[in-house]
Amino acid sequence: MTPRDLLGAHMSIAGGLHRALERGRAVGCSVVQIFLKNQMQWKARPLTEADVRLWKAARRATGIRTAFAHASYLVNLGTPVDAEWRHAIAAFHDELERAEALGLPFVVIHPGSHKGAGLEAGLARVAAALDELTRRTAGYRVRIVLENTAGAGDTMGRTFGELAALLEGARAAERLGVCLDTCHLFAAGYDIRRRAGYERVMAECERALGVSTIRAFHLNDARAGLGSGLDRHTHIGQGQLGLAPFRFLLNDPRWGRVPKALETPKEPEPAADIANLRTLRRLIARR
Repeated sequence: MTPRDLLGAHMSIAGGLHRALERGRAVGCSVVQIFLKNQMQWKARPLTEADVRLWKAARRATGIRTAFAHASYLVNLGTPVDAEWRHAIAAFHDELERAEALGLPFVVIHPGSHKGAGLEAGLARVAAALDELTRRTAGYRVRIVLENTAGAGDTMGRTFGELAALLEGARAAERLGVCLDTCHLFAAGYDIRRRAGYERVMAECERALGVSTIRAFHLNDARAGLGSGLDRHTHIGQGQLGLAPFRFLLNDPRWGRVPKALETPKEPEPAADIANLRTLRRLIARR
């Protein structure tokens, strides 16, 4: 499978989960990322057998074979507050159940914030949550995929080392993985704008995490500068990154079979996704 075959975007689930696949197909996606429910609300109606049937039918009708989910932004597995931590685990467990029912390979989640408790304590809290979640879903196929972060405030997962610490301390590391976001990498201080810098960063990633650990990429240009810590996405080639790092990544054989999804601004919709996907596909070298 070529890089051209594994490009897509995050799609809205308004009107039903299956609508995301239909929207993805309409703009030319071969990969679709979704939320499993409203990402800014704790409660959601149960996933029904009808929902699953519609999703599977849309997979067949659209031909989109690669789909995965992103967890709610409300979930913080690193909180030091016990009640919040238990609530976060329960909410994310529900999302993993939904993903398993839909046959999704993984759910992407930000490691979370230690909320002032300190990095070491926060990482331990996340690791304990991951162990509890893999225990509750023992025997499931769905994985938990940790996303690197821009590094603002008390958030964790800014560096490859922080992500590696979570994976290495997990009891069921085979159920975990990593999603790399290009905007977040740059905002966290990883300069991938030139070939030498890109190769240094990816070599560090390979040493710390391993190629097989990387399960997905989020392709986003960055509005803020190198090391800013600001999570500000913009259209491909229109931000501080420019086109070069996306060309490097899309033609890097290490990541040829890894799905890549846009999280760029949607306006105007659907033209923005169409334009960003077209830009990315033009960067892929012909063989």
